[in-house]
Amino acid sequence: MLKTILVALDSSKPTYRLIETLDNLQITSATKIILCHVMPPQDPDMDIPVDRPHPSEEFLYQETEQQLQLYQSKLPCSSEIQIVNGDPAAEIIRLAHIYHADLIVIGTRGLTGVKRILQGSVSSQVVADAPCSVLVVKANE
Repeated sequence: MLKTILVALDSSKPTYRLIETLDNLQITSATKIILCHVMPPQDPDMDIPVDRPHPSEEFLYQETEQQLQLYQSKLPCSSEIQIVNGDPAAEIIRLAHIYHADLIVIGTRGLTGVKRILQGSVSSQVVADAPCSVLVVKANE
């Protein structure tokens, strides 16, 4: 039986597939689900156009929290929300240690070839370094 499941969500469209995947797992009322979102640190060298509005960190945090609360309301068991800043793979692994997760559920963007090498794969790093099993949910193409 899975006692604690860490679900790593981002703001991409395939996120709903991760939530749907939970329906296929044997979740009981004793299971605890941690919905987490990692906000990557902003690059200080990144040019931000001053002639266009851009969302503040506080706005992004609130928007993320509202989305996670919506997902949380549909879960059949107890749950928590964790929104943290940092390197996505490192933070997901850190949270898995803190909560003694039995399973991490994470999505993949399906990057291949050079894009995967240049942009990196959070899911690959989590699979390699996680303290528990990892279920990688592939996005539909």
